[in-house]
Amino acid sequence: MNTLRASVRHTLDQLTASGAPFECVDIDVQGQRQRAYRHAFPTLQALLQAARGHGQKAFIVSDGVTWTFEAVFACADALAARWQHEQGLHAGDRVAIAMRNRAEWVIGWVAAVLCGAVPAPLNSFGQRDELAAALSELRPRILLCDEERFARVEGLADVVSLYTLVVGGPAWLQAVSQPAPRRREVAVSPDDAALILYTSGASSRAKGVLSTHRAVCQGLFNIDFIGAFSAATSPQALQRLMARGLAPTTLTAVPLFHVSGLHAQLMSALRHGRRLVFMRRWDPAAAVDLIRSHQVTQFNGAPAMVMQLVAQPGFDELAATTLGGLGFGGAGLPQRLIDDVLQRMPDSMSGIGFGMTESNGVGAAVSGALFAQRPQAAGVPSPIIDIRIEGLAGEALAPGAQGEICLRGISLMQAYWAQPEATAQAVREGWLHTGDIGYLDDDGLLHVVDRIKDVINRHGEKIAAVEVESCLLMHPDVQEVAVFGVPDATTGEAVAAQVVLRAGSLANEAALAHHVAGRLAAYKVPAQWHLGNEPLPRNPAGKLLKRQLRDAWLSLTGVSR
Repeated sequence: MNTLRASVRHTLDQLTASGAPFECVDIDVQGQRQRAYRHAFPTLQALLQAARGHGQKAFIVSDGVTWTFEAVFACADALAARWQHEQGLHAGDRVAIAMRNRAEWVIGWVAAVLCGAVPAPLNSFGQRDELAAALSELRPRILLCDEERFARVEGLADVVSLYTLVVGGPAWLQAVSQPAPRRREVAVSPDDAALILYTSGASSRAKGVLSTHRAVCQGLFNIDFIGAFSAATSPQALQRLMARGLAPTTLTAVPLFHVSGLHAQLMSALRHGRRLVFMRRWDPAAAVDLIRSHQVTQFNGAPAMVMQLVAQPGFDELAATTLGGLGFGGAGLPQRLIDDVLQRMPDSMSGIGFGMTESNGVGAAVSGALFAQRPQAAGVPSPIIDIRIEGLAGEALAPGAQGEICLRGISLMQAYWAQPEATAQAVREGWLHTGDIGYLDDDGLLHVVDRIKDVINRHGEKIAAVEVESCLLMHPDVQEVAVFGVPDATTGEAVAAQVVLRAGSLANEAALAHHVAGRLAAYKVPAQWHLGNEPLPRNPAGKLLKRQLRDAWLSLTGVSR
């Protein structure tokens, strides 16, 4: 066993052994033996009960107002009691939440959990038809929304027939501030439904991911494990950051209706008493101001968001004084971004993780010194998840071989809400088929190559779009890029690149093609180009909407799909 693999294995064994903080045990879950963290919360209600102990500590900064843990729970208790007594909300009922990041979002989510209900956060960027489709599918008892979202769905049959509470209005103010009847305690079990969280919808229609309390809480505890593993493998970096004496504070710019916002930021803050500074809409210049004024120590976001942040004037000052780490969601980090972060934050706890809504964020992760050593890896696999790289015939592949990444473990979803066919397609014989292409290296680290749908088949040669994108992003004139396959009569598929150039750039197709040809195989050089200055479309999580881009490209060129 080589040195790195042995070191990783030793740290894993120390953290998960009997009596250790992250002790792993085999438990029976509905007739199946699964590996679990012994000390994870059994339910979200247990998490909330523990979070009450943070009392007067600052919890949320929203719209310039600081909320303590005690203040959030006071409002949530009142709201939960009214929902129980006045709306007849019972355990297992759905509560839809549709609004941007704000303190009221958290109050509504906490209130739903206290009632034993199932919160179902909706994409706040969704338009009328998208929100209507989700509400029709969910059939919630309550819709909690802001004025903007209410204006989009007002008058819909599915909304008229359910109780809707608009934050900021008279009914809301009465619900959270006036004396309320006593809230009834509701008992839930680890295998009860806890959460319906919608997928990002970057490559297909968004699906509601239904998870149990056990799955969500195991995923939450895994975030603690990642932190402990990073600390154990990066002691010097951790000591330098702790010497700054700053309270752990996260800038929450990713939406709370995504797993990266809800699990890694909101629920983690509830567990540890951390402060969150909310942004309703991503703005890199405003982010710099918030990081400086609130002494933010951590920022997590999509690679595109991180790229925009580090490009802002004043970023180096923040890296030297407050920011202790950057977290990258997603896969396939551009080499330019990796080099930039490692050069400008050499002693930070920056890192990357791989997980899905369907796995409650659990998969693999790496940060700190190990990320600096192996920045192209997506991380060390979680001790509660099995990772299998599967070939075209469903066979398990050996280390180094690329195939579909499949996950199995206690944190996986129960099902897609009201979509049994989609569930059966995604989870087969206990394995979640992620749709991502990757491999496990000889050290046991996971590498993510690309989405299956983003692999281009040119004359039988498989081309990872993300590899070509990363190469183009190394060109100093390229701001953003999307690479995808388009039909071609000769090669089956041709490589197409839609490039956003930096302001004032004089780069042309020939220059960019020459740049790629000097770094990648000739067959990977894009054959079709579109150069412009308009930002590429992204979803709220910062993921490129490639399907939308490709459809627009094909429509413009008149090529049949």
